[in-house]
Amino acid sequence: MANLLDKIDSPADLQSLTNEELEQLCAEIRQKIIKIVSANGGHLASNLGTVELTVALEKVFGKPEDRIVWDVGHQAYTHKILTGRREAISTIRTKGGISGFPNRQESPWDAFTAGHSSTSISAALGIAEAKAIRGETGHVVAVIGDGALTGGLAYEGLNNAGRFHKNFIVILNDNKMSISHNVGGIARYLAHMRTKPAYLKAKSDVESTLHHIPMVGDPMSNIIKKSKAVLKQLLYNSTLFEDLGLFYYGPYDGHDLPQLIEILQNAKQIDHPMLIHVLTEKGRGYAFAEKNPGAFHGVSKFDVKTGKSVHPGGENFSSVFGMQICKLAREDPKICAVTAAMRSGTCLEAFSHEFPERFFDVGIAEEHAITFSGGLSSAGMLPVCAIYSTFLQRSYDQLIHDAALQRLKLVIAVDRAGVVGEDGETHQGIMDAAFLNTIPEITVYSPAYYEELCMDLQKALYEDQNVVAVRYPRGCQLFKPFDFIPDGMPYQTYGEKSAPLLLVTYGRLFSYACKAKTLLKEKNIKISILKLNRIKPIDEKAISFASAYEKIFFFEEGMEEGGIGEHFLRMLKQENFKGNYYLRGIHDFVPHATVDQALKELLLDADGMCQMILTETLN
Repeated sequence: MANLLDKIDSPADLQSLTNEELEQLCAEIRQKIIKIVSANGGHLASNLGTVELTVALEKVFGKPEDRIVWDVGHQAYTHKILTGRREAISTIRTKGGISGFPNRQESPWDAFTAGHSSTSISAALGIAEAKAIRGETGHVVAVIGDGALTGGLAYEGLNNAGRFHKNFIVILNDNKMSISHNVGGIARYLAHMRTKPAYLKAKSDVESTLHHIPMVGDPMSNIIKKSKAVLKQLLYNSTLFEDLGLFYYGPYDGHDLPQLIEILQNAKQIDHPMLIHVLTEKGRGYAFAEKNPGAFHGVSKFDVKTGKSVHPGGENFSSVFGMQICKLAREDPKICAVTAAMRSGTCLEAFSHEFPERFFDVGIAEEHAITFSGGLSSAGMLPVCAIYSTFLQRSYDQLIHDAALQRLKLVIAVDRAGVVGEDGETHQGIMDAAFLNTIPEITVYSPAYYEELCMDLQKALYEDQNVVAVRYPRGCQLFKPFDFIPDGMPYQTYGEKSAPLLLVTYGRLFSYACKAKTLLKEKNIKISILKLNRIKPIDEKAISFASAYEKIFFFEEGMEEGGIGEHFLRMLKQENFKGNYYLRGIHDFVPHATVDQALKELLLDADGMCQMILTETLN
């Protein structure tokens, strides 16, 4: 057969295809996704699992006035391919290419930007309400799954969606990562029949007739409704969604394309909010991903034939954290580990096997993770809560109210702090230093090397009081000068103390600072380096040391506004600092690119540091 995918430039091109041709198209899309992700890295298993579902959605809801809102967004590669980005998909997650997540700035077909989970239902409901107010046509569909239903925001959305009383469709993509399955031939048959227009008309006619029968009509109608509810509860095990006000249909085979198309076409005619439960298989169509979908959820470049990574992973900050927390837990039975659906990502798998009674994966629920950890702490345990920096943003209130305010002993391992690379704007860890700095009773460490990470975890658990955050970057430690020996102190100085210029930084930027120092020495410019290991509170002796310099350059891999550099300057002013102060941080959301490319673009690598220092020194 001729290649069909080359002819698809928009959802309109799906309308003339037969079911057989659509099945062929799904196979072609799978091969394209495997090829692109093997070259660029990205989210593989989740996207392979939603190919048929996406094709059905785009065929049925493919008009410009329709809106499909994807949850998390890492299952939307097929959506991108079918909405005018067939050629651009080869650039996904690369500098200047398209995003790995839905992005409103990228395409009008992306109804809502999403990289974090559980947002789709609330966002889609807002879109639907806006359409109703403005009198606009078109359907709105929220696609949620891959564990996103474990997030509390999803239930807040469902609770409000049940009161909409107009057509509103929620697709639950159940790939064994969210709620339990409903099984049984009768349940599937009845659920399928309930979406038929003929069934809905008959149901409406019966209810209308009963209400017009004097005396007995209404009581009989109520009896039927109650009996139906009992039957549904027996068949489906749960009526949660209908209790929230949504009609529930399913479960359906998410890879049965003709059935999916029929169900969605029927759903368009129902004037009520509904949830359609679809069962899909993560990694479908690629044997290695089918066998181990967790390992192929988010991947780096890999060999399609073997399934093996092109750049095998070695030791990194996350793995060192995982080993160290196990070591500490062997010596202290009070230590617990908590994560929010990131057991593998935060390298807590070994801990979960060795200490199962002290390991807690709370699902995609960062707010609960912090408050739950606060509860553990209040009852005498030592919780270590490992969360990616970008997801820690979601628990800001809990950090304040349920941890710091109560002076609870809680350690937060802030993984992926700083620029993270190809996942882009929604996943950069550039906010945590600034927002943690605003909260009283919190101590924050930012190690540059593995040895320092281990030291800081030890201090966080046994020396510091209250909440302590230890933030560390994605990937491996960078270059460490042979003559630099971490000493575990709040700050360290490096270089010639008599040099006229001082460079101040923290975290992995210290390695770039050391390289800049060497480059500047070649140009006969000498600098000293002040490395902050503890960035909150900043040691007053570090301020005294810095205040003796006439020119200070502060480089920060985080938000400049409200960040550590601004706070450092305020403390300098209190010391009556009269010299010149130059600050470079991040001012905006950082698009996807490799970490090296992003830092170079931000002028936060060694060359960028040299450029700023040379400009201000030679002027």
